[in-house]
Amino acid sequence: MEWFTDLISGTSIAHTAFLYALVIAAGVMLGKVKIFGVSLGVTFVLFVGILVGHFGLTVNHDILHFVKEFGLILFVFSIGLQVGPGFFASFKNEGVKLNILAIAIIALNIIVALVIYFLDDSIGLMIVGILSGAVTNTPGLGAAEQALTQLYNDGIITEVPQLALGYAVAYPLGVVGIILAMIIIRAIFKVKFSEETEQLERENNDSQLVPHIITYRIENKLIVGRSLSELSSMINRNFVVSRIKRHEEIIIPNSKTILEDKDLLLTVLSEPDEEALTAFIGPKIEMDWEAIQAPVVSRRILVSKEEFNGRKIGSMRLRMGYRLNVTRVTRAGVDLLASPNLALQMGDRITVVGKEEDIDRLAEKLGNSMKHLNHPNLFTIFIGIMVGIFFGCMPFTIPGMPVPMKLGLAGGPLIVAILIGRFGHKFHLTTYTSTSANLMLREVGICLFLASVGISAGGEFVKTIMEGGLMWVLWGFLITLIPLLVVGSIGRGYYKLNYYTLMGLMSGACTDPPALAYSNKVANNDAPSVAYSTVYPLTMFLRILTAQILVLALA
Repeated sequence: MEWFTDLISGTSIAHTAFLYALVIAAGVMLGKVKIFGVSLGVTFVLFVGILVGHFGLTVNHDILHFVKEFGLILFVFSIGLQVGPGFFASFKNEGVKLNILAIAIIALNIIVALVIYFLDDSIGLMIVGILSGAVTNTPGLGAAEQALTQLYNDGIITEVPQLALGYAVAYPLGVVGIILAMIIIRAIFKVKFSEETEQLERENNDSQLVPHIITYRIENKLIVGRSLSELSSMINRNFVVSRIKRHEEIIIPNSKTILEDKDLLLTVLSEPDEEALTAFIGPKIEMDWEAIQAPVVSRRILVSKEEFNGRKIGSMRLRMGYRLNVTRVTRAGVDLLASPNLALQMGDRITVVGKEEDIDRLAEKLGNSMKHLNHPNLFTIFIGIMVGIFFGCMPFTIPGMPVPMKLGLAGGPLIVAILIGRFGHKFHLTTYTSTSANLMLREVGICLFLASVGISAGGEFVKTIMEGGLMWVLWGFLITLIPLLVVGSIGRGYYKLNYYTLMGLMSGACTDPPALAYSNKVANNDAPSVAYSTVYPLTMFLRILTAQILVLALA
């Protein structure tokens, strides 16, 4: 049985791989268990790792350190690629308000943590680990540990505290505290779900994001005899005329098509522009275009060839070269109006109108192949990681800091991934990654990181709890609850946010999937997810950055 003993408690590569597989498998399985409808997900890997470490099972320190850091890099880079396309768009319109409130939550989290730091002389740098656990932000923990390692290597500190202990103690009540804050806000403002749902439906009906399809009849004599391009210049609104019915003929128009009296225009536009076009062109009429027997069809084509990544619709000259009109572009489940300046991205689905043979030619040109999209773009991932590590190791001097600040292996890859996700197509980098591939990369990375942290911290966990760690639970709960109640009250009382949106905001400000799952279950619509995704990119970036700044400042 020596082989079995070596496998369980030895130092071989087989032992290391076996232990990691055991911790991750058990943690993922236990993470599916729901308590009052809420599960901790992959975070349970951390607690299984602590349990294994407590019983003396460990791995080589150098291997442990490498796996932890590499897992963190994979995790934050895949997050950056995912949120990159929408990162800068989240600062527009309603997103500005939500992001300001999320920043306020982050700032209050830090303020409460600093008050505790100065009140409790024994807590020291462990407050950063407690803060990361209280706001359920694992990358922040990784960034803080990176900063500690840097300080240790530079001789600023003589030992590296196990921040994972504070994180593990504060995390469970962190999840509970977020949900409890939602319930308290609901009770204070006497929220009624039926009224929130009605308000949300009214807001969705007024949304400018969804393209509308309307048929107009030309009755304005001023535009008769003018071309479509002249009409577009005169109205100065975004719209697309996909088909024209003239007498019994169906026409696929282009910019030079001359308009005639009584023409019927099938038009795609944004709802706020509807009245302007009605006043300028003529009345809206009800018409079933699908019932008309004509050699014209409407189809969706998948953009799957790399050479069209970042290509603007106007530059493709589809009306002249293919006799086709593009009416809509569907990206990540959202319909966008097909304006000439809209840049295509890999994975977009464009809706075109025209003759079937012309559509087939364009489909062949664009790829229209899901199989091609499923192929992983490893070059973009690893060149991005390389640049991210380089950027993360660059020192930035900040007055008052003991050493120059570095974004580290968490912040550097995250920022580069966000920039690649948003601007990569300009450098001919294919940034599209299927949802399943991105999720797999992210989950593998976070599981490796959490398992490493748990195994490393397990030996000291029980001792830490017995020597004052229970007080950390209270501190973490206060860091979670106070900012959420303050900002949640402002969001509901002053800004009159929809309660479902507010739940998504509170979940996103703490980057907490269990709280989002609870919010979605309560709301039974996608409003919490929309708010969550709006604040998530900036929140994740600030959580990672502030964790490092706190460590450097408090050291």
